Amino acid sequence: MALHVELVSPERVAYSGEASMVIARVANGDIAFQPGHVPFIGTLQTHPVRLILVDGSEQQIAVHQGFVEVSNDRVTILSDVCELAENIDAGRAEAAKQAAEEELKADANDADALAALRRASVCLLYTSPSPRDP
Repeated sequence: MALHVELVSPERVAYSGEASMVIARVANGDIAFQPGHVPFIGTLQTHPVRLILVDGSEQQIAVHQGFVEVSNDRVTILSDVCELAENIDAGRAEAAKQAAEEELKADANDADALAALRRASVCLLYTSPSPRDP
């Protein structure tokens, strides 16, 4: 038995397929969904979402906030911005990180710059040889 997973952004359906488990970070921590999970709705944090596919492989997706809904073995993730790991532009992510860091030098409490730094850091997880948890 598998979950049907759809990850949707305003531009496109970024992922649609089957998975045996979905791991995401919501407001109060990480949560994993497997077939038979009770209905759930939550707010996603800017953090990678991991899909454990039915063949045992893993698909990682950089999700920049959004919502997750689970019902009847369907996991739907709605996000303003999401990127499959293999589609992340490392140069763009590094430039965004550097720009955010410069903005934070001027104002360490700049909420937009802090959010931009978090998004860039999540994307850069997939471009470095040794991933680490942001």
